[in-house]
Amino acid sequence: MISEEQQELVSAVRGLLAKRDARAGIRQAMDTDLGYDPNLWAQLCEQVGVAALAIPEEYGGFGAGLVESLLVVGEIGRTLADVPMLGSAVLGAQAVLLSGDSEACTRLLPGVAEGSSTLAVCWASAQGWDEFGVRADGETLDGTAHYVLDGTIADTLIVVTESGLFEVDPSAAGVQRRKTAAMDPSRALSDITFTGTPARRLGTADAGPAIERLRQIAWAALANEQVGAAEYCLAATVEYTKSRVQFGRVIGSFQALKHRMADMYVLAESAKSAALAAAFALTEDNESAAEDVWVARHQCSEAFSTIAAETIQLHGGIAITWEHDAHLYFKRAHGDAHLFGTPKRPVIHS
Repeated sequence: MISEEQQELVSAVRGLLAKRDARAGIRQAMDTDLGYDPNLWAQLCEQVGVAALAIPEEYGGFGAGLVESLLVVGEIGRTLADVPMLGSAVLGAQAVLLSGDSEACTRLLPGVAEGSSTLAVCWASAQGWDEFGVRADGETLDGTAHYVLDGTIADTLIVVTESGLFEVDPSAAGVQRRKTAAMDPSRALSDITFTGTPARRLGTADAGPAIERLRQIAWAALANEQVGAAEYCLAATVEYTKSRVQFGRVIGSFQALKHRMADMYVLAESAKSAALAAAFALTEDNESAAEDVWVARHQCSEAFSTIAAETIQLHGGIAITWEHDAHLYFKRAHGDAHLFGTPKRPVIHS
């Protein structure tokens, strides 16, 4: 269960997103260079302080914790707004913190906390996150990072390689950034190529534990986003079946549809429990964290994909039109199922 303060945070974010009608603005944002509404992001940062939540006070943040940040990711997931919360304020900031480089934290994180600058984590190869797309030779980088969130608009690139974490100025020699076509038009992804690019190492060369921790944070954050989106799909479907009339009755009164929506509800609630368990386990550094994250990643992906598909079915033909939101959630569900890869089941020692 989340605390009263955490519930107040969730309510504040949900209220601001509703006031700004964030869901209605995603189509306009898709065609812009940023890919999101900068005014919405500014208000989230200035009025609620979402980007500062998991950043320690000594680096300009609130020091609230990772759970609070992931709860915000979930609320933003309800609207599909592609603001730099997941890619920059969570993954980017956590990557810098996990590096243990206090100088870089002091220099980079205050801007992230106030929302005036963004980070992008460059990691995956063309085959996914099980392989590093970029290799390091000393402090020179070569290769291409694929599927980068906030990649074309980030002020600083954090590159994950087999030999550690590196900081790169996007204007440095040999950096090429380009948007990539994706099935999910509401999520801006990019490829970033490094050719003999000078970089600054963050922390020590032995970054294995930090990288593994960052993987788990990515999966837990995505699970919370999936829950938020799935809950919206469920609510929208229930509302639609209360108003759609067929054979002289609202379709929500048909027993078969009631059963399907009940199944959707069970999936959403169980996924929410799994996502919260993973978030708390990571924050508290529990021994069960790896298992909890594995459960959340798989359960939330399955729940969101199933619920999004049912949303399409129960809305009928209108759901696949460009004017309706259902198809966007369906595409986001399929994209999220692959984003950040899939964790292998942890070995549990008795």
